[in-house]
Amino acid sequence: MYGAKPDERFPLPATDIRQVDQRFYRQQVDYHRSEPAGTLVVDTANRFLFLVQEGGKAMRYGIGVGKAGLEFEGTARVARKAEWPRWTPTPGMIAREPDRYAQYAGGMEPGLTNPLGPRALYLFQGSRDTLYRIHGTSEPWSIGLAVSSGCIRLFNQDIIDLYNRVPVDTVVVVLQNEPLMYPQREVPEWVARQINPQQPAMQQTSDAAQLPPLDPGAAQPRRPALDI
Repeated sequence: MYGAKPDERFPLPATDIRQVDQRFYRQQVDYHRSEPAGTLVVDTANRFLFLVQEGGKAMRYGIGVGKAGLEFEGTARVARKAEWPRWTPTPGMIAREPDRYAQYAGGMEPGLTNPLGPRALYLFQGSRDTLYRIHGTSEPWSIGLAVSSGCIRLFNQDIIDLYNRVPVDTVVVVLQNEPLMYPQREVPEWVARQINPQQPAMQQTSDAAQLPPLDPGAAQPRRPALDI
């Protein structure tokens, strides 16, 4: 599933998924929300992206999300898809950190070091480009973390899989701080405390609540080379 893809325009190496908790590996799961099949639902609190399928199922992908204050929230659509895209930092990124991003103001060519990875989905609201993307990453250790400038990153093999499943004009729903992927009494404590750090420890009510902890306050192993 995360092996090398030598036939890509830029041959893609295997992804070392040992760095990432298994909950973030691509898998089909039960899905009980009301979005119609074909919708993308981004659950930032839990670090998952769901492609809703028929019959109460969804394909679930682990993601990396935006740092506090840089997240996108709401509904958008996939207005454009690109294979091995160029990348240009936004004016806001250059203004915040000119030492890191000004050198790329003219854009970066596609390739294995391009922070968008092998595929990108461009999110628009109406005719307005939100400047947010769903894309790959050359830093697989960042999946499950809040490290980006707001974009949604997947393993490279996962963004290729998602790209092949999703047409232009797909609806994308981005949820912030909503533990809605669990029944109300079965919100895992690590999710609840991430959303509200002051919340008292919860009593576990079922095996569904026994997920291993995702420690949002833990030191990150390193900073991404480019926080997109």
